[in-house]
Amino acid sequence: MQSIPVDTARLGVLRCAIAPEAKITNTETQEVKRDRDGNPVWTVAVTVRQDGRRISVIEIAVSGQPRGIEEGQILKVTGLTAFMWSMGDRHGVSFRADAITPVQATPVHGKGGDA
Repeated sequence: MQSIPVDTARLGVLRCAIAPEAKITNTETQEVKRDRDGNPVWTVAVTVRQDGRRISVIEIAVSGQPRGIEEGQILKVTGLTAFMWSMGDRHGVSFRADAITPVQATPVHGKGGDA
């Protein structure tokens, strides 16, 4: 499987589309996927929008449960890597990150008397 580092600065705004969910390896037993170190793997669906282009949604896997992420929040994705994969006649790209954290919004103060 070939891994390709992704420059997240070129992806535009990254926003949480679906809050973190545990990645399930067996739907019958609800077994959670684990990484090489035994940590549970979580996924976050993230919208990506480059300037002048349509929005795409990618699902990013990360080891350990990301904290403080809610749908609609702008995210910081650290160490994003794309992996090309194929199984029989199926193929695609999967994404993995070292960390996914919420970007803390800066309060906006309007002119005049704030209540």
